[in-house]
Amino acid sequence: MNIALSSVIIDAADLEPEGFFWHRLLGGSLTRTPTHHFVRAPGLPVLVIQSAPGQVAPDWPNGSSQQMHLDFAVDDLSSADRTATEAGASRLRPADGVGPVPEKGSRVYSSPAGHPFCLRSA
Repeated sequence: MNIALSSVIIDAADLEPEGFFWHRLLGGSLTRTPTHHFVRAPGLPVLVIQSAPGQVAPDWPNGSSQQMHLDFAVDDLSSADRTATEAGASRLRPADGVGPVPEKGSRVYSSPAGHPFCLRSA
């Protein structure tokens, strides 16, 4: 028996900013329906943004559980940081400006709907 991860589903109260964000960060294609946005990026499972009007962002890292998060390996952390923040991500760690971003290490962010994710040096 083979099992393969085919998609990751992310709830969002507002599809547009969340779908745009993930598409901008990951590239690939974006398909919209009234209740779902599908981001298909090379080498990744389909990322599905699902309409969830009552969705509340996790209060993490300062509060309760983060629920889940995604880690992305990047070859250029400085460039990935710019892409993420320009697309609408909020830095969680470090929360302040990243000055000269070291080329090694990681950064923790949240998407517009508050879902945490990390960008890590490959």
